[in-house]
Amino acid sequence: MFADWRDETRGVPPIVLIVDHALRGGSKDEAARVQAWARAKGLEAHILSWKGRKPVSGIEGKAREARYALMGEWCAAHDVPSLLVAHTLEDQAETFLLRLGRGSGVDGLAAMAPRAAFPVAGFERVEVLRPLLEIGRAELRAFLSTRAISWLEDPMNEDSRFARARLRKALPMLEAAGVSARRIAEAARHLSRARQALEAATKGFLANHARVEEGDFALLDAAALARTDRETGLRALSGLLMLVSGKAYRPRFERLENLFDSIIGGTFAAARTLCSCRISRAPKARAVFGPATLLIAREPRRGNGA
Repeated sequence: MFADWRDETRGVPPIVLIVDHALRGGSKDEAARVQAWARAKGLEAHILSWKGRKPVSGIEGKAREARYALMGEWCAAHDVPSLLVAHTLEDQAETFLLRLGRGSGVDGLAAMAPRAAFPVAGFERVEVLRPLLEIGRAELRAFLSTRAISWLEDPMNEDSRFARARLRKALPMLEAAGVSARRIAEAARHLSRARQALEAATKGFLANHARVEEGDFALLDAAALARTDRETGLRALSGLLMLVSGKAYRPRFERLENLFDSIIGGTFAAARTLCSCRISRAPKARAVFGPATLLIAREPRRGNGA
């Protein structure tokens, strides 16, 4: 499809990035095969290897972060503004179900967007595009089969140690019960529209009731937070924590709710920490919203004797 796109548009030739996580034997050889396939189609292709000691737990999440960091570094170094990834309809459904199992709110259940900010901090100039979100795996395999093109199957996709692999095996049973991957993806799209409306409301709230200052801190009007609707308030608090900490992911929803409830319920007294931030009452000199002003500051890094 990349090659066809290049031929039809005659635009900037796309470049293929292949990540070798080096988590199992044979991955290096498979990466080289994919590189050869891409080059045979006339495409520039590069292998990016995840080096160093590999994790023994949380492999899925850490591998994801590592591969996006590798690709983000390559894109940033070569002034590439867009990274296209091949997430499919089933990937969207699996993401929805994974987040449903974690008790995610609207943002999480909206799942993956066709166009999104880079998921790892530090690569703000690179965006992620997902052109295949409405295409099923069976359609892609049929596309390849009709062209007599072979492909590789990653055995880790069948490894029941991983939550996504377990959900993948459960999808046919859900389909038989009338809950298809396409229906799940449609639900995610509906929630995506709700997320957009909430984002607009949150942006308006922060413009009026928060200030982000130089020096890795922000100020928030806790009284206004208590007056707004709960969903907007949670999003505003989460957004400030992410902005100050520089993290790409929201804090765990349960911990965020606990902090939010202590703020609006009047039980917030001593400083709290969340998302690598320290949340406390602002000193009088910085109480721009009056005595209810909160100070959200990045936690100092722990060093050796620093």
